[in-house]
Amino acid sequence: MATPELYTKGASVWVPDPEEVWVCTQLQKDYRPGDQQLTLLLSDGREVQYPVAPPAALPPLRNPDILEGENDLTALSFLHEPAVLHNLRVRFLHYNSIYTYCGIVLVALNPYEELPIYGEEVIDVYSGQDMADMDPHIFSLAEDAYRTMIREEKNQSIIISGESGSGKTVSAKFTMRYFAVVGGAAQQTSVEEKVLASNPIMEAIGNAKTIRNDNSSRFGKYIEIGFGSKGDIIGANMRTYLLEKSRVVFQAPKERNYHIFYQLCASRELPEMRALKLSSAENFRYTSQGKDINIPGTDDVMELENTRNALTILGVQPDQQMELFRILAAVLHLGNVNIQASGRGGDRSYINGDDGFLVVFSKLMGVEGSQMAHWLCHQRLAVGGEMLVKPMSGQQANDARDALAKHIYGQLFTWIVQRLNSALRAQREQPKTFIGVLDIYGFETFDRNSFEQFCINYANEKLQQQFNRHVFQLEQEEYVREELPWNRIEFSDNQPCITLIEGSLGLLDLLDEECRVPKGSDENWARKLYDQHLNNSHNFRKPRMSNSAFIILHFADMVQYECVGFLDKNRDTVFEEPINIMRASQSDLVAELFQQQSAGGSISASSVPNGGVRSGKRAHREHKLTVGFQFRQSLQLLMDTLNSTTPHYVRCIKPNDLKKSFMFDPKRAVQQLRACGVLETVRISAAGYPSRWTYEEFFGRYRVLLRGYSAQEDLRVSCQNTIPALILDPDQYCFGKTKVFFRAGQVAVLEKLRAERLRAAGVLIQSWVRGWMQRRWYQQLRRSTLTLQRYTRGALARRLAWTLRYTRAALIIQKTFRMVMVRQLFISIREATITIQAFARGMQARHAYRVLVAERAAVRLQAWVRCCLTRRWFRRVRAAVVLLQCCVRRKAARRELRRLRAEARSVEKYRELNKGMEVKLMQLQLRADQQARESASLREALRAERESNSSEQEQLRSALHKLQKQLQEQSHTAPTVTAKQEEERRRAEERAAQEIHQLSQEMEALKVERDSLEKERDELTTRLQEQEKKAQEESRQQSQAQAGAAVQAELEEERRRYQGLLREFTRLEQRYDNLRDMSMLPTAERWRGHRRTDSTQSVSLEPPSPISPAFSGPPDFSSAEDGRRISVTSPFDRRPWNPEPPLNALMEDLGVPKATAEKMQGEDLRHAYDAVRVANKFLERQLVTQRAELEQEKDALVLQLQEVQRRDAPASKALKDLMDQMEVQEQECRRLRRELKEMKHTVSLRKILSYAGPAVSASQEPLSPSTQPIPTLAGLLECRKKDENRLIKNLITDVRTEVALSLDPGMAARLLFLCVRQADFSRDHTRARGLCVAVVTAFKTTLKKHTGDLDMTALWLKNACVLKDLLTQHSPTQVQTSGEEGGGGEEVLPLQVELREQIRTLGDVCIQAYQQLLSISESRLHPIIVPAILESETIPGLSGAVVKLVGSRKRAGSDPRPAGSTEAASMAAVLKELGALHSALERQGLPLTLMEQIFRQLAHLLAASTLNSLLLRKDMCCCNRGLQIRYNVSLLEEWLRSRGVWSGGAAASLEPLIQAAQLLQMSKKTEADGQAIVQTCNAMSSQQIVKILTQYTPQSDLEERVTLNFIRITQGLLKGCSDGHPPQLLLDVRRVFPVTFPYLPPLPVSAEQLDIPESLKISFLRRV
Repeated sequence: MATPELYTKGASVWVPDPEEVWVCTQLQKDYRPGDQQLTLLLSDGREVQYPVAPPAALPPLRNPDILEGENDLTALSFLHEPAVLHNLRVRFLHYNSIYTYCGIVLVALNPYEELPIYGEEVIDVYSGQDMADMDPHIFSLAEDAYRTMIREEKNQSIIISGESGSGKTVSAKFTMRYFAVVGGAAQQTSVEEKVLASNPIMEAIGNAKTIRNDNSSRFGKYIEIGFGSKGDIIGANMRTYLLEKSRVVFQAPKERNYHIFYQLCASRELPEMRALKLSSAENFRYTSQGKDINIPGTDDVMELENTRNALTILGVQPDQQMELFRILAAVLHLGNVNIQASGRGGDRSYINGDDGFLVVFSKLMGVEGSQMAHWLCHQRLAVGGEMLVKPMSGQQANDARDALAKHIYGQLFTWIVQRLNSALRAQREQPKTFIGVLDIYGFETFDRNSFEQFCINYANEKLQQQFNRHVFQLEQEEYVREELPWNRIEFSDNQPCITLIEGSLGLLDLLDEECRVPKGSDENWARKLYDQHLNNSHNFRKPRMSNSAFIILHFADMVQYECVGFLDKNRDTVFEEPINIMRASQSDLVAELFQQQSAGGSISASSVPNGGVRSGKRAHREHKLTVGFQFRQSLQLLMDTLNSTTPHYVRCIKPNDLKKSFMFDPKRAVQQLRACGVLETVRISAAGYPSRWTYEEFFGRYRVLLRGYSAQEDLRVSCQNTIPALILDPDQYCFGKTKVFFRAGQVAVLEKLRAERLRAAGVLIQSWVRGWMQRRWYQQLRRSTLTLQRYTRGALARRLAWTLRYTRAALIIQKTFRMVMVRQLFISIREATITIQAFARGMQARHAYRVLVAERAAVRLQAWVRCCLTRRWFRRVRAAVVLLQCCVRRKAARRELRRLRAEARSVEKYRELNKGMEVKLMQLQLRADQQARESASLREALRAERESNSSEQEQLRSALHKLQKQLQEQSHTAPTVTAKQEEERRRAEERAAQEIHQLSQEMEALKVERDSLEKERDELTTRLQEQEKKAQEESRQQSQAQAGAAVQAELEEERRRYQGLLREFTRLEQRYDNLRDMSMLPTAERWRGHRRTDSTQSVSLEPPSPISPAFSGPPDFSSAEDGRRISVTSPFDRRPWNPEPPLNALMEDLGVPKATAEKMQGEDLRHAYDAVRVANKFLERQLVTQRAELEQEKDALVLQLQEVQRRDAPASKALKDLMDQMEVQEQECRRLRRELKEMKHTVSLRKILSYAGPAVSASQEPLSPSTQPIPTLAGLLECRKKDENRLIKNLITDVRTEVALSLDPGMAARLLFLCVRQADFSRDHTRARGLCVAVVTAFKTTLKKHTGDLDMTALWLKNACVLKDLLTQHSPTQVQTSGEEGGGGEEVLPLQVELREQIRTLGDVCIQAYQQLLSISESRLHPIIVPAILESETIPGLSGAVVKLVGSRKRAGSDPRPAGSTEAASMAAVLKELGALHSALERQGLPLTLMEQIFRQLAHLLAASTLNSLLLRKDMCCCNRGLQIRYNVSLLEEWLRSRGVWSGGAAASLEPLIQAAQLLQMSKKTEADGQAIVQTCNAMSSQQIVKILTQYTPQSDLEERVTLNFIRITQGLLKGCSDGHPPQLLLDVRRVFPVTFPYLPPLPVSAEQLDIPESLKISFLRRV
């Protein structure tokens, strides 16, 4: 109870309320001891008087506002029922948080809607995290259980309980899903898939719709998930409790039978279901009693499909599935069998032989219909040693029929559970530890309670006792650990109630005893209960108005049970004869179901308990096997199991009975809180020391109360010396080794003292500040007054002077203004006159000029148009003629080409050519002689012509000399012109010049004007065209941009999908290698779970077989069971496998031995190995056959060639000489063309000629291969065939790390390329391809070998990229493309062999190395991301300035991090890991674009992991933490910028985290603040923003919480801005961005340029 001193005016207290259970009120005056009433103010403004007698009756106090919405209820300052209820309501309604801790209990409220908090990204966030650091979640509890199991190697159990409809089944489902993900993802087994597949099966056969829940579990189950030594799931086992078999034959209104019946009826139209003869569920008695056969939002057909898929995964064959469905359909038909009463008084009954439902039932069950009809209406009795057959009444027959239906369903349920357990049983090894998940019914009380509620409440009594003792034990361990002097805590032990039920002569014993009595009845049992327990047990009572009921005071509530039906339900009777008929069924499954119980004894006419059959001779032994006895035994076994494990508790609460989402009914909630033990946990915690602080946290929070202790060297001593002065009662606190403990309410006392101390200090500070402010205000006022006086006097003097000057200036302005006005009027009139004259004259001149210009322009336009039309017609005609010529010439050339090809392929043509060569040779010789004679004659004629020309030139020179002399003589004798004539001529020239000058000036003026107009027109035209072009260009660019963006997005998606498939292929390949390695191990090692590591020895790298890289089809398995086991995780299609594959027969036909198969362990590997050997043998046969055919064809061609050579021997020599001359001429032509190409700076012609020359020569001389010219390439490396494996081993697989890292980047790739180049140059294409394939295989092997080495992975990524670029650069396609583009680069000779497939495979190797590089970095970064970015205090003292008011109560079983881990997990550690990666990449010289993509991926990992953890951690959502995060991210930004990888997408990846940090620091009060948040946080989704605002928790009293009104305003603003963001809360940590490798043409490679170290041991390579 709280201290009375806390009840002061203004304090908030809780008072009872009939509607809201508890309401909050406010004290109007202080409470003093002895007061009889409290004056309270209600929320509606009314004042009430609350009576109190002793101080213990004071109403409970309300917790401070800073503790509202706490994650853990035990962290509250005041622990009581109203505080718990209010905290749950606030978290559920205001924060939409359905999970809350209460000490070791996880309280889960059913939201009645799907919440996005169970995805894989949420599992990733909670995996590996401390339970105390994260928001409450079912995954957090599962993670705590899993880590505790791994750490302590002790079995764990998770106990999930609650009312029907509270969400127990869903919680258990998500718990198993979490274990399947964290415990099965690494090993890639199918066990976790089978564990998850058991859920839909059990829901179908064990769940039904009730009034309270649409998917209520009508049985209890305990699933033990077994884990191996490495923490992986290796098996599971399920135990069930108390199936509600009565639901098979009876359902209350608005309820349904089990889901499986309605699924079968809904799927009746399926072809395989038609044999069941089913109709609608409304037509069957067992499915129509509830009058509600449909569940909104549920598709029964799809649910049946899911059930069948789950059965297939668990190994149930399709034929067995149909057997199950036949039995279930038979149960429905059995319920419709019409039993009619007969005889006097209805003491007999019968069934018509032609009853259609009985016929269908008999056919489906494989039994005789007449026998079943007889024994459903008769029973056999043993009287005096004789067997008598007695008819049954109609009611008895109906009861017997229903009992048979319940028994059939119970047996089928048990068989399915056994089959599930056999499928889930561990195969490899025995589980080392297990985690049990208990999904069991909670405490139930109805208007009418019967045997089922009695058993359920009995089980809850046992669980509550175990829970109370465990909570008490944890409290005791905490006190012992802290070495506290403690007293025993009293708690309500329910052992008397349990003794009443299960003790000697208890309720169960008396019930079994009454069942053994031949004529026992419910009334007799009730009388025995009254006689035995009515006055002897405080937990047993008798109702006043009933003699057939009793009352038990359970721990949760008082329940009244009706005795009617207890004996029948405890016996669970079914008669022997129908069971015997079932045992004789033609159906194997039906016979198996009913043979299980008859193996232990004989059969008689008596009935058996629990649906079994018992004999009359063993009746006294079999009576103990009642339902109650079996339930008590199974419950005791369950309790023993739970007591041997570490329990974890989940209490599911149903917030309302209307199934409405996020609606909270306080009455129902507090009822369940009392029933499930949550309030008992609070009471036990409050009875001790619920508030617990470490000395550091206490000193940081209450330092203001510690006078004279400023140093922190001995905090414990400081606290021990100070607390007694603050809290006078020493029983209210206690000092431990590391913590100080307070009783309930004492923290509030300290908070009050702290607030008073802070208030006194604030008042003192305010007084000094106000005095200082008043003095400062007076001084400022005095200075302002003096200044105002001075300025006022000056203003008055200036105003007088201004008036005098204004009067004098006015006169001068008037005089001047009048003069100016008259002058301006005159000037304006004159200028107007002149302007009118000028415009009139100019208008006339321009009109004349326009007429002249128009006429001339029309003439010129006509001329231009006619000229353009003529030219256009000419061009069209010329183009048509040229096209026609081209077509004709092309047709002729094609005809000639076909003719030449036909001639070239014809042997006869070759012979004719040889025959005609002699004639052509003689003609050529004659033509050469004739040309020589003609040349001699031409030389003679040329010499004579030259002599005649020289003589003519001499004659012309002499004649020219004579003419020059005559001209000089004539110039001296010419007559003189008179001066008068000269003057007239001069004047005429001057006049003409003046006229010409005037005309030229006029023309120039006209030309200038014309040019200006044309220029203006051209400018307008140009501007218009430019605008049109600009508009067209913009539209085109916009459309191209949109199309390009769409194509780019599609390309990115395709890349991402392809790389994902490649990653999946790598994973499957690794899994195949692991299986192969395991098969090579001894049997004992494999069963010990030893995992083989990569061998450091060399591996054989022979060229693989044609089908070795990947199977051409799915492997053949020996049985259908093997096919199902492989199909769960195999990448092949799931198709039915042949039970007897023809592999053995094929092996016998091909002669493949079977001796090696005996050495391999495992059917899958043996069959896969045999299939590969058969394929190799088949290919070998084909190769031998083709080789023989080729040899025969070769021999025939050699004989034919020899015959032709023998026939044409005389002409062959001359022909060879002539061909040699032609080849020399062609070489000379190629040389001249090459020189011409170099002069023109083109490379395309040279590339073609230099490489095509030998090919042309080869095609022209097919008969003499020895004479083919081979282009010379220097600087290659030759590797012989036998040395290829040594080269691969020494250079790739077996090279030491230090040797590999000492090589130049890409050295290995260049050496390998030179070897491939030499094999290609030697025209050994097969060896070149084989070497490439071997290199790719070696790359993959060494990558697997160095899965954890950054430097080696980066090295082989570089080599793979370099080799890929080299092969791409020298591929024929790339060389041709480069030649067409042109350029002055160096000549590149293409490869002759096509290696396109090998280049693509190298690209896959690059992607694999890239993904492995990221995987290494992510595995190193993942454990330190959250501690470094989110938790580390890079800014010292920022987070320590204030300490939040919490109890510092760590969760039981949580694994807090060691003290030194915080220092290691800092931003320096993150930057160190990134620096190691960057150094490895930079050392290998990888391109910057690739490095940007790598760091973009890592930046996304850092941001997503940190933001996801921030969203799920309420303690981190504060202003100071936002400042810390922003500073840490700024360090990361600075590092990325300094390395030059910031602009490659890393900025966009970090943007959500940066905005989240800014959101924590922004103001959150007004609508303007909301708009600023929406504009700033544009990279975050609306769910993330609202989540942070909801989670925001002030760390000091000076801050305020974010109001709900502000959150609603922000949500409204976000609605219009949420289109661009997906509706997600957490970021996908596993998102992988597609990678693109840039093509960088390498420099020319030559062996002389490479410095090959001796350490590589590849001296066997020969330089060529």
